[in-house]
Amino acid sequence: MSRLRFGAFLAPFHTPGDSPNLALHRDLELISRLDELGFDEAWVGEHHSTGWETIASPEIFLAVAAERTRSIRLGTGAVSLPYHHPLMVADRIVLLDHLTRGRVMFGVGPGGHLSDALMLGLDPSDLRPRMAEAIEVIVRLFQETEPFSVTADWFEMRDAVLQLRPYSDPYPPLAFTSMESPAGMQLAGRYGAGVLSLAVAKGPRGPVDLAAHWRIAEEVAAENGTAVSRADWRLAIPVYVAPTRREALEDVRAGAAAYVIDYAEAITGRTRPFSGPREQIVDRMVEAGSWIIGTPDDAVAAIERLQERSGGFGGLLIWANEWTTREKILRSYELIARHVVPRFQGALDGIFASEAIARTKSTEMNAARTLAVEKAQERFEAEHGD
Repeated sequence: MSRLRFGAFLAPFHTPGDSPNLALHRDLELISRLDELGFDEAWVGEHHSTGWETIASPEIFLAVAAERTRSIRLGTGAVSLPYHHPLMVADRIVLLDHLTRGRVMFGVGPGGHLSDALMLGLDPSDLRPRMAEAIEVIVRLFQETEPFSVTADWFEMRDAVLQLRPYSDPYPPLAFTSMESPAGMQLAGRYGAGVLSLAVAKGPRGPVDLAAHWRIAEEVAAENGTAVSRADWRLAIPVYVAPTRREALEDVRAGAAAYVIDYAEAITGRTRPFSGPREQIVDRMVEAGSWIIGTPDDAVAAIERLQERSGGFGGLLIWANEWTTREKILRSYELIARHVVPRFQGALDGIFASEAIARTKSTEMNAARTLAVEKAQERFEAEHGD
C-alpha cells in the first residue's frame, strides 16, 4: 500500500477498581492527543457488560471527541446492530455525520460480548443473521428517499425514510468487524465495504490466516458485482514502544498478563493463546507476531511482516490498552508518531533524498563556500583598503 493509515482502537479496556469516570475522560484525552500527533483515525466500541469496556454508545462518545479534535477521523468500532432498531441506528449515524462534517466512519458488528446479548435475552446464534438484516435496511435508508416498509421477526418499519440525508457522499464509510469467523469478510464483500480485523492473534483454530480471510471478501465481492479494497482493510493489534526492547517488555509485562488471564480468559471465556507462566505471556505473543512490543525499529519490522503475512492492508489500529503508566503510554504514541508512522506514509522520502544529494555535494559546496568568502574578503579590502 502506498500510504498506511495509523489510528487507535478503543474498546476500551479499563481494569475494574479504577474510577470509571476518570477512565472515560482519559479516553477522550487520548483521542485529543492522537489528533495533535497527526494520527489518522480513532475507533470506539460499544459494550454493556463485563466491567472492563464501559462505553455504551460510541456515537455519544464520538460526538464529544469531535468537539475536542480538529482533523482525526472518528469511527464506531462497532455499533452492535442486533441490539438496535435499524432506523434508530441510521438516524444517529447520519446526525453524527453532519455534526462532524464528514469525519465519522460507520463500523458495525454482531456484538462484542455474549454477556451483552444474554442480558438482552438474545440467542447468540441469532446475532449474525440479525446484523445482516439490519445493515441491509440501514444502507437502503442511507441511499433511498422513497419510503419503504420492512417486517422482520425482531423489528418493523412502515413507510420509513430518513428526513436528514447523509452529509458524506453517498454515506459514511462502512466497515465490518472481523474476528475468527468469515461473517464480517462476507458482508464486506457483499457491500464493497471496509474491514476491521480485530483478531490478528492466535485463535481457537490456530493463528489467524489473514490472507485467507481477505480472499473471502474478494470472492464474495466478485459474486455480488462489488469491489473491496485493501486500502479499506484495517488490522487492530496491541502496540507499545519504548527506547529499548527490554524496557518495552518490562513496562507491559504485568498489565498484558492481566489482560490475557484476568480479562480475556476469566471474564470473556477465551482460552489463552499460550500456556505457561504469566510473566512469559508478553514474550510469547511478540514471538508469534500477535503483538508489537519493542523499539520503534522493532515496530517497523513487525508491521512489514504483517504486510507480508496479509498481502497488504491499509490501516494499523493500536489497541488502546492501559498496560503501563499514563506517561509511558503517551510516550509510546509519540514515539510511534515520530519514528514509525513516517516510514509508512512516504513522509521521509523527500527528506532522505534531499539529504543524500547534499551529502554527495558537501565537498564541492564547501569549496564553493570558501571561494565565495575569499572573494568577499578581497572585495572588502579593495573597497576599504588604505
